[in-house]
Amino acid sequence: MSSDVLVLNRSLYAIGTTSWQRAVSLLYLDRANVIDDEYRTYTFDDWRKLSSFVNTATAAGQKWVRAASYRILIPEVIALKFYDRIAISPIKFTRKNIYEHYGYRCCYCNKKLAPAMLNLDHVVPRSRGGKTSWTNIVTACVKCNLRKGNRTPKEAGMRMLIQPTEPKGQGHFVISIRTALKKHASWQKFVDNIYWNVELEEEK
Repeated sequence: MSSDVLVLNRSLYAIGTTSWQRAVSLLYLDRANVIDDEYRTYTFDDWRKLSSFVNTATAAGQKWVRAASYRILIPEVIALKFYDRIAISPIKFTRKNIYEHYGYRCCYCNKKLAPAMLNLDHVVPRSRGGKTSWTNIVTACVKCNLRKGNRTPKEAGMRMLIQPTEPKGQGHFVISIRTALKKHASWQKFVDNIYWNVELEEEK
């Protein structure tokens, strides 16, 4: 059985995820409470009692932990009782984060396109010493990418309508929005800054 649980700090800011085993352990040790969709909190005993009233047959999609004398629902969200800080992590240099940063627009013609219609372009080609970094990678539509080829924008006679920049600020934690939505809809309201967590695969 596998189920991730969203973890909040004491101020109800999302700071990451944990395994269901760790989540239940934190509840049992009174170091966390369960948080429901209405922001109500439950201790381990409260949650165990509530679980006893839930019909297993009608609780579609719910997962359970069974002990010798009771069963308990695996919570979707827990809040730590004694942790106030926000886990800070830099915005990862990933393909989808780059798409997000440039608003899914081609930096040469400014057209907004679906991800499948966008490429990543080295402003200064790698063959000319260009780095794979925030300040040298931009999004480009297929047409503009082919037109530019292995040249600089100046050499290709192309004007950049959106300049390469590095995102300012940091994310509270790195989590895939697809993962959040697929696992539990109840996560979304707690997630402040969401960034894609798909590692950038450099083109060979």
